[in-house]
Amino acid sequence: MTPEQERLQQTNARQVYWKRWGPYISERAWGTVREDYSPDGTAWDYFTHDQARSKAFRWGEDGLAGICDRHQQLCLAMVLWNGQDAIVKERLFGLTGEEGNHGEDCKEYYYYLDNTPTHSYMKYLYKYPQAAYPYSQLLAENRRRTRIDPEYELIDTGIFDQDRYFDVFVEYAKAAPEDIYIRYTVSNRGPEEATLELLPTLWFRNTWSWTPNTPRPLLQNYMPAHASLNYRVVQTNPDGNKLSSFDGPRWLYCAGQPEFLFTENETNTERLYGVPNINPYVKDSINDYIVHGKRDAINPAGQGTKVAVHYHLTLAPGETQQVQLRLSDRPPADLLPFDESFGEVIVQRQKEADDFYATVIPDSISDDAKAVQRQAFAGLLWSKQFYYYDVKTWLAGDTTQPPPPPQRLSGRNHDWTHLFNDDIMSMPDTWEYPWYAAWDLAFHCVAFAYIDAEFAKEQLILLLREWYMHPNGQIPAYEWAFGDVNPPVHAWGAYHVYKIEQQLTGKGDRDFLEKVFQKLLLNFTWWVNRKDFEGQNVFQGGFLGLDNIGVFDRNMPLPDGSHLEQSDGTSWMGMYCLNMLTIALELAREDVAYSDIASKFFEHFVYIAHAMNDLAPEGIELWNDEDGFYYDILHRDHTIHIPLKVRSMVGLIPLFAITILESELINTLPSFQRRMQWFMNNWADIGEHVEQMDEPDHNKHFLLAIVNHHKLPRILKVMLDEAEFLSEYGLRALSRYHLEHPFTIEMSGVLHTVDYEPAESTSGLFGGNSNWRGPIWFPLNYLIIESLQTFYHFYGDTFKMEFPTGSGTMLNLEEIATELSRRLTTIFLRDESGRRPVNGGVEKFQRDPHWRDLILFYEYFHGDNGAGIGASHQTGWTGLVASLLLHSGSSHGQELIHEITKLPG
Repeated sequence: MTPEQERLQQTNARQVYWKRWGPYISERAWGTVREDYSPDGTAWDYFTHDQARSKAFRWGEDGLAGICDRHQQLCLAMVLWNGQDAIVKERLFGLTGEEGNHGEDCKEYYYYLDNTPTHSYMKYLYKYPQAAYPYSQLLAENRRRTRIDPEYELIDTGIFDQDRYFDVFVEYAKAAPEDIYIRYTVSNRGPEEATLELLPTLWFRNTWSWTPNTPRPLLQNYMPAHASLNYRVVQTNPDGNKLSSFDGPRWLYCAGQPEFLFTENETNTERLYGVPNINPYVKDSINDYIVHGKRDAINPAGQGTKVAVHYHLTLAPGETQQVQLRLSDRPPADLLPFDESFGEVIVQRQKEADDFYATVIPDSISDDAKAVQRQAFAGLLWSKQFYYYDVKTWLAGDTTQPPPPPQRLSGRNHDWTHLFNDDIMSMPDTWEYPWYAAWDLAFHCVAFAYIDAEFAKEQLILLLREWYMHPNGQIPAYEWAFGDVNPPVHAWGAYHVYKIEQQLTGKGDRDFLEKVFQKLLLNFTWWVNRKDFEGQNVFQGGFLGLDNIGVFDRNMPLPDGSHLEQSDGTSWMGMYCLNMLTIALELAREDVAYSDIASKFFEHFVYIAHAMNDLAPEGIELWNDEDGFYYDILHRDHTIHIPLKVRSMVGLIPLFAITILESELINTLPSFQRRMQWFMNNWADIGEHVEQMDEPDHNKHFLLAIVNHHKLPRILKVMLDEAEFLSEYGLRALSRYHLEHPFTIEMSGVLHTVDYEPAESTSGLFGGNSNWRGPIWFPLNYLIIESLQTFYHFYGDTFKMEFPTGSGTMLNLEEIATELSRRLTTIFLRDESGRRPVNGGVEKFQRDPHWRDLILFYEYFHGDNGAGIGASHQTGWTGLVASLLLHSGSSHGQELIHEITKLPG
């Protein structure tokens, strides 16, 4: 075992808790639902970026490259000032949903370079301009631009011209779980001497202002016995106060003789509300001291709940300087904090990180691919955040604060009062989406399973706990509206995590799989009871995470009382049935009682598959035989049924509902075998949904799939057409056919249109900040690749398709899946000319040696050129590229894919 694997083992066995400290501070806490106490739910406007430096957060902190303990009691993050900005740089800036011409958008350049599962080593890079940050310019220009214009980015302002910026690297290395070495490395990339104020800041999250009788912690200047040594010390809680996340004091050792700037993490009521401050030392006092020279803004007594460690750096052109800190539970009498071991520990943890990833990343892939995969895993790990949200308290308000407006009691999330979140969770993006999202998290966990299966399992189980899952069985979707409906992929994620761990360790965690299965029975029942509008096994579900993919907002009632039968909603449920069937049969290997519930899911799948193709009693089909594609059906007045002929991912999602059963397993489960055989004998069109293939060894394979052998070639012909879905970089969310053939329909006098938009959205649906009308999205591409591999395991070389359509080149489905995977990974890799498609047309990103190997994992990608679009750090599900690269370069990875896609059997 590598040292990092040993640390994981110690943590999982609860012997040593190496994960107590981690990168659990969000990049943005302002503009979130949790901090919104407005009457109308306008979260972006209620708590703004401008207010964030002066107003104490109620529910969680933010910061640059920050770390904290697992309950976010004590926080440490980086603050910078270039001598030009109007405010210190202590958090990332971006546009709100109303300010951006395509919705919210972070306007900074920061990179997650490395991280290990126990956070024993972490590395982060922030690029800080030397000229005044163009806050007003970014706001004005993006407000001026329309939805059909490109976004105005920080690089477009010219602020990085002539390389007039600092590269600020932040590294953390743990000597022990409570002993963290911190190194800041600052490089002046510009042509002239430049100064930088570096202010590592330590503070306590404000818990005392909201809850009566909560003790106030304390930070205090500490004079070490070795006063002549070249370091200074801050001590926490010298009076012995205990915090829930750790006991006893901590010491922050600071190399050199920096200046300590003490204040309180409390709201500056005078600045925000014109009300005199009770305490003269407030949250933004350090900003006023540094930027405005207000000497009386900081506490001369050398104590408070927030302290900045002030280093003044002067760097010549091209010069690099380092600053060292150490956050530890070891008192000054026990150590010399900056002896020669400081650098040795950081180098050792770097090497151990390399050793750990050498066991994960196949040596057979290119160095470039290894670097992409390493940064993908780093982004996943840096996106673990402390998430705190007690909905009941949030709705009622705190006794120490003014009461919230009464509208809240019937507003957002009012029916989720049981929800109590106080956990480390995997976030989609730490700035644009600093809150968990249910279906995103399932994809995160599949990627996490390769590096930390225990964390992946904990995350999946967490959302099913009684303080998360609604009493009616619904899984919370996300903070903005917990009651929204995400695709039901939790079972899919759980089974994959189970199989990945089984393949990597030789043992599957059946206890985990059983717990997940039992809770998902409640969720499955919720779907059946709530989302089958007419009780005919055809499901709605709303927008199902696909935002603007539909003709209109599928999350809202249609204006004329019509309703939709959704091809994707029904297909997701078909997939859910088969996922649950697969898990039940896996559990039945050791407990035959699960074979009975497996029969229920087999039966339900047959009903759904039948309904997808013949919706009795009307005889309506979601399958359109004329086009060879699945569409949503619009129901009007119970008599008019209109197929919405939009060629989108909605029509490809039926491919996801597929599994293979083998008689070798079925024959050991006589109860399941009898029920299955009854259906085979008595269901008239069972052959349309369950195909059988005999092997020479007398073992039979049964393919359960919504898309049968008649429909599969017709769908794939469209999907693999470069004039339709197939791009050089994967599969588009909407067919390029609609570029010249937009789909239109009139409802209540309003004309609704869907056309091909390969980049940012021109529609305002869901805030206009994401687009499913043409770009490439990783999660659904990943599921399509997996489905093709499963079809291949059944059909083998007997089934081939032209790839691309019309090319004359015939490939089997495994080869097509491999080619799709290659196209997706190509987005991030250098091509023959050294360019990465993800970086688009920005030459600095493509050619500059200080930028070209820094990878951003965007929310989605341009449907024609592969450029990154949307949220820039959505390593969560875009981190699936790490999985694709692993499978492409490892025979073990190929075996894993084989096991997952062919089982149960």
